[in-house]
Amino acid sequence: MSALPLAKLIQHPARGNREPGHMLMAWVIACVVAAAGLATPAHAQRPVPTVTVAEPIAKRITQWDEFSGRFEAIENVEVRPRVSGFIDKVHFNDGEIVKAGQPLFTIDPRPFEIVVASAEAEIARANANVKLQENEVERARPLLKNRTVSLRDFEQRRANLAIAEAQLQSAKAMVRSAKLDLQWTIVRAPINGRISDKKVDKGALVTGGSVNTTLMTTIVSINPIHFIFEGSESDYLRYLRASKNGSRPSSREVDNPVRIRLADEDQWSRTGKMNFVDNRLDARTGTIRGRAIVDNNDKLLTPGLFGRLQLFGGEIDALLVPDSAIVSDQTAKIVMTVNKENVVVPKPVILGEIAFGLRIIKSGLKKTDQVIIKGIANPFVRPGTKVKPDQGAIEVAQKN
Repeated sequence: MSALPLAKLIQHPARGNREPGHMLMAWVIACVVAAAGLATPAHAQRPVPTVTVAEPIAKRITQWDEFSGRFEAIENVEVRPRVSGFIDKVHFNDGEIVKAGQPLFTIDPRPFEIVVASAEAEIARANANVKLQENEVERARPLLKNRTVSLRDFEQRRANLAIAEAQLQSAKAMVRSAKLDLQWTIVRAPINGRISDKKVDKGALVTGGSVNTTLMTTIVSINPIHFIFEGSESDYLRYLRASKNGSRPSSREVDNPVRIRLADEDQWSRTGKMNFVDNRLDARTGTIRGRAIVDNNDKLLTPGLFGRLQLFGGEIDALLVPDSAIVSDQTAKIVMTVNKENVVVPKPVILGEIAFGLRIIKSGLKKTDQVIIKGIANPFVRPGTKVKPDQGAIEVAQKN
């Protein structure tokens, strides 16, 4: 039944259908039929969505592999005394930068000065004894010729001289030892670096020269500084094979470059070089330890600080697309492309890092593919749907 006869029926009802309920029902049916008739043409006239497509950019890329790690001091020294005594002075402020040879503590030197004076007196006594024995030998030498002195007595005097000379050398060694102990009463910084807080105060008794020596403070070097990280077994095998085929030298043989950024930085502004790869993989974690050395001229980097490292991984021929052209499925990353029939075709891809402001596609795309770079957010642009492609271009950043 069309809408028009129903309307006429409402305007000129039959004599047997004049009840108000019958008239209302007829009006509702007319509205439903009219709405159904209007909806069908609107759906059939939906336009084909327009998208912008472009071929991925083919470029030779320097590959950087990313790792997490922490900074460690090249030198980390515990400052302990070599002699025992009471702390007389403290010469530094907690946490300051110190230089090698700078005085840190002074141990009361007076007992050691007394030992030095006693040792020097022993030298004087030994010197006098040497001279006495030399005179004894010289007096006996002419008497030996006329047999006034026996050969045995002469040899005894020469032996006494040798003993006296040995005692003199021992006394001199004791003086050197005593002076060295006196020198060690001034505890100096062994390296350049940042010092920790003092563990002992003025007046405290410290023990030195034994296994249980007193810890006085610690110093860590700050420039340059190490960055320690761990690479997976698969990374190690890839680097090893690349070294074998000559596409990338081993970090054990060449100082491969690295780039580093901190947790609050978005630029790889710090550079360094590899200087160590461990000789074994950790059987529990399946990783191998690597180490880079980095300049720390601004003294911002501190041992224990977290960072991200990019290690030179060789050069590859890669395809680049904008990050906005990549959509996520539950199990994969997908790039939408348009085929020759202007139908949307999804292609699962494996992603690399960012280069020149674009995302590296390691696999899944061809150089001739028409990638949708604009219009992908349109809800009608779905796999298998027909679209109207406009040719565009992918822009590359000037610097990587």
